[in-house]
Amino acid sequence: MQKNKTDLLTEVAGYYTTKLAQYGETPQGVDWNGEESQSLRFEQLCKIVGTPNHFTVNDLGCGYGAFYDFLSNGYDSFSYSGIDVSESMIRAAERRYQDKAQVRFVLSSEPDQVADFGVASGIFNVRLGRSDAEWQFYLEAILDKLDQTSRIGFAFNCLTSYSDSDKIRDYLHYADPCVLFDLCKRRYSRNVALLHDYGLYEFTILVRKRP
Repeated sequence: MQKNKTDLLTEVAGYYTTKLAQYGETPQGVDWNGEESQSLRFEQLCKIVGTPNHFTVNDLGCGYGAFYDFLSNGYDSFSYSGIDVSESMIRAAERRYQDKAQVRFVLSSEPDQVADFGVASGIFNVRLGRSDAEWQFYLEAILDKLDQTSRIGFAFNCLTSYSDSDKIRDYLHYADPCVLFDLCKRRYSRNVALLHDYGLYEFTILVRKRP
C-alpha cells in the first residue's frame, strides 16, 4: 500500500507541476477556473477560523500559496504553513513569499507540525486513473492526518456527486457529501458543518473539534 500511495502522489505532483508550467502562478495553474471561484472557495474554508486572535494554519495542497493572500486580506495575525507534493509549487511559493514573516513551505504529503487549523482545497479532485475505492482510501487517510494535526478544527472541499452529468469528467473524483458528512461526524467531532450552497459544483465540510 505504501508503494501505491507513493505512485499516487507522484502522479498528482506531476499533474500539478504541468499545470503550473502551463499557466503560471494563477488559479488555472492549480487547476481552478478563475479568481472569482477561487475566492469563493477560500471564503468557505475560512469559516473554520472564527477568531480575531492570532492563530496558526496548515494549508495542505497549498500550490503557490494563494490561500495566504486571502488570509492576509481578512486577518491581522496568523502563522501559515503551506504543504504540497509538487516541488515546483513549493519553489514558486517560496519565491513568491520570501519576504513574508510567519510563512513557511514544506515539500510533503502531510503537515509536519500541529496547527490550530488545517485546510485542504482541491486535493481530492484529481484522481487520474485511480479507482473509487482506492481514492476513497487515500481521501480518508488524509482526513485522519488533518484531524491529527489540527487543534481546533479543519476544513476541506470536494467536487460533488450532485454535479450535472454533462459537467462530470472521468479523471476527477466526485464525492458524496452525505457520506463524508457522516464520516466526519462519527470519526472526528460532533460539530460538523456541510456547506453546499455557494454556487459551485462542490461542497465544503467544516470540522470543529472544540468551541
